Parts: sequence; C-alpha cells; structure tokens
Amino acid sequence: MKPTRPGPLVGIVVVIALLTWAVVRQMYSELPLMPWTAIPTVLLLSIGEAYSGWATKARIARKPGTKPVEPLAVARLAALAKASAYAGAVFGGIFAGFALHTAQILDRETPRGEFFVATGSFVSCVVLVCAALYLEHACRIPKDPDATRD
Repeated sequence: MKPTRPGPLVGIVVVIALLTWAVVRQMYSELPLMPWTAIPTVLLLSIGEAYSGWATKARIARKPGTKPVEPLAVARLAALAKASAYAGAVFGGIFAGFALHTAQILDRETPRGEFFVATGSFVSCVVLVCAALYLEHACRIPKDPDATRD
C-alpha cells in the first residue's frame, strides 16, 4: 500500500465541491437544513485518529513504557487512516460546495446559518484529513539506523 498524497485529496475536495455547488444551486430550496452535529462528530474522530497516531508511533519506536504493537494492528490502522483521509476529502468537498452556494446569499438568515455550519464542517473535515495523514505516517516502519547505504 502506497502512502496517501495530499494532492489527490485536494483534487477530490475541489471536484466534489464544484459538483455539490452545481447541484445545491438548483435544489437548495428543497433540501432540509444542514445539521451542525457533523462538526463535533468529525472533530472527535480526528482526536481519536491523532491520538492513535501518537500512541502507535511511540509503540513502533519502542519507547520506554510502551508495549510492542502487533503488525496486523498497524495494518488495520493504516487502512483506517487511508479510508478516513479519502472520506474526509469527499465530505469536505460536499460541505465546501454548500458553503460556496450559501456564501452568495448571506443576506438571508437561514443561508447565513447554513454557511457557518457548512464552513465549520468543512474545517473539521480538513482536520480529520490531517489527523488521518498523521496516523498513516505513524504506521510506517522506521528506517533501520544500522543498515548501510548502497
């Protein structure tokens, strides 16, 4: 499995944001209000992934006071990190598309509230992507300091 690169994630956010903006522009009045609950939920997921990355990195490096980590657990965490990064990019694009549309009609009360919810949700998705990339980086096998270079 290759490491996730930030470039494709940014591309996903931009494409999904533009698609969402185009759809929301046509159907905004028919959509239900956007829930604010995505913000704390995604932020809690981000905290969990960042903490897992920190703990896993310490366990892989065999820091004093930590137990060795099982390789299968590291593989599962790496898969979780990769999935979270892509899911965060997709949902971040959706929230960015909503924010782009509602930014054009901030003079009305309901779209103004939805703009702040969409923007906060987008920021929390960006935090999730960053935490996922950190967790994925923490799951890498450290280079052997005793190995000689060829």
